[in-house]
Amino acid sequence: MDALRRALGAIALICALSFVAFALLHSGVALGPVREPVIVPAVVVEIVCAAAGLTGAYGALAHRRWAWDGLLYGYAVALGGVTLGILAVALGPGEPRALLLWYHGTTAALLAGGLTGAFYVSRVRR
Repeated sequence: MDALRRALGAIALICALSFVAFALLHSGVALGPVREPVIVPAVVVEIVCAAAGLTGAYGALAHRRWAWDGLLYGYAVALGGVTLGILAVALGPGEPRALLLWYHGTTAALLAGGLTGAFYVSRVRR
């Protein structure tokens, strides 16, 4: 279980850092050649997702008693935010950018896998 906890914590940390990067991009900060339009609601959702992911990652990587619950809730909140982003891109005006399509799909797959792992452990711990 320790290896799974560390792996799920690392995935949560990577996803949280990517949320921070996209929050910066959507707030108007260019990261190298990558630029995104300013979208304030996206920044808010990305910050909430980053906070949830960082909390779960901290609990898992620092061996906190609440680590599994933190991972479970963190993954669920972040997956909800990514799902909201997917809907916003799909229903928004204009042609969606390739970077956003790739990012949302990849992140949703990572978060769904992490959430599945956290649910698995919650069943095994009983």
